[in-house]
Amino acid sequence: MNKTIRRASVFSLLLVLALLGRATWVQAYEGKALADDKTNRRKIMAQYAQPLGNIVVAGESVTGSKRTEGGDLAYKRSYTDGELYAAVTGYSSQAYGATQLEGIYSDVLDGTDTRLKNPLDALTGKQQEPGDVLTTIDPDVQKAGYRALGDKKGAAVAIDPKTGRILGMVSTPSYDPSKIAGLTDGSAWQDLTTDEDKPLVNRALRQPLPPGSTFKLVVAAAALEDGRYASVDTPTDSPNPYTLPNTRTVLKNENASAPCEDASLRTALRYSCNNVFAKLAVDLGQDKVKVMAEKFGFDDTERDVPVRAYPSVYPSGMDKAQTALSGIGQFDVTATPLQMAMVSAAIANDGLLASPHMVSKVVDSDGDALRSYDDGDTRRVVSSETARQLRSAMVTVVEQGTGTNAAIGGAEVGGKTGTAQHGENNSKTPYAWFTSYAKDADTGKEVAVAVMIEDSGAARSEVSGNGLAAPVAQKMMKAALR
Repeated sequence: MNKTIRRASVFSLLLVLALLGRATWVQAYEGKALADDKTNRRKIMAQYAQPLGNIVVAGESVTGSKRTEGGDLAYKRSYTDGELYAAVTGYSSQAYGATQLEGIYSDVLDGTDTRLKNPLDALTGKQQEPGDVLTTIDPDVQKAGYRALGDKKGAAVAIDPKTGRILGMVSTPSYDPSKIAGLTDGSAWQDLTTDEDKPLVNRALRQPLPPGSTFKLVVAAAALEDGRYASVDTPTDSPNPYTLPNTRTVLKNENASAPCEDASLRTALRYSCNNVFAKLAVDLGQDKVKVMAEKFGFDDTERDVPVRAYPSVYPSGMDKAQTALSGIGQFDVTATPLQMAMVSAAIANDGLLASPHMVSKVVDSDGDALRSYDDGDTRRVVSSETARQLRSAMVTVVEQGTGTNAAIGGAEVGGKTGTAQHGENNSKTPYAWFTSYAKDADTGKEVAVAVMIEDSGAARSEVSGNGLAAPVAQKMMKAALR
């Protein structure tokens, strides 16, 4: 073989090796990235090639799959009572992706999760039967909250204090995920995304707003834990009226005739005395209030239930006047209904906060668990004695104070109302809040609920936590105890 032929042969061999190397690289290293690319039509075709797995509530599927007519996507997602459960399921759309539980567990629900495959399937690439997601939602509690909220703009969350199981999660106005499940639902999608009421927003988890006077429970807890007062019946040092520090602004109480001067924590919670909690926040200092708020879950940027909740915030760097306003749940304090339900849940559970979660198990097609979420993953927030004192005061709020609409015959019910300012100089309709717990001594059942009414359409003078939010909480608690 002459030199020219030899060189050409070597060069050709190198080209073949380079081609084989590149092919190996693409198959071994880039193959998964290409397969997972959102623009890869084959991925979407495979996802909807068979009926999807289901999201399950109390043993019944609230999702399904519907055969499509024509096209290369064989099935699309369908929903039973879609508007009722939208805040739990989210949506799975051929055109717009997936959110919430549909998005988090999409691999399990479409059968592509590697845990669903046996070794032979992994080698052949065969798509396995999909799995299911089992939720902790109680359908009676969910329905009670959804019906009670009605056409109001708001949200509600119910939690089992001992286990952390989320029994109900409602956000209104809601939407039917079935209407955006296909490829040709652009008009419905446009309507939802341009709606001023933002029905796609899960207000229960993802719209923190000023919690108003419900935050006074956190300040009261900080005061008791700090040893500032021996009990909720010890008189405080609280002038009325109270002028915000270093200002001429006088902080008024909603009820001008309420006995708020030097009121005990019980009386101050019963009448929702602003002067007591504003001054108490200043006396404690923002750092101590912040520590207590964070124990309850504020400022947590990684709260997964398993859907990621937006953080509720207790601010830093405030002056004394701002700290005073933070003590009544104003200034830059924000909270989600989930967060305020967690406050009541910890108080109800003797000061222990169980990690909230709305999925109990993820299972394969045979019902075998791929992952289980344990109940009762708890941490200490306040002492058992502080929790007992706060429960006693919250019961007074419901039996004799501003939360009478939450009462349930035969059950211990405690709560706290809130009306939070909205808009510059409180120019817009306030937000109505209620956070509460209920216990049935005969059955041992208990529940914690928080409700936020963003807009009810009611006149400004008719907006109150007791008038708007407490009845919703009462119906959810009653359903949970039933």
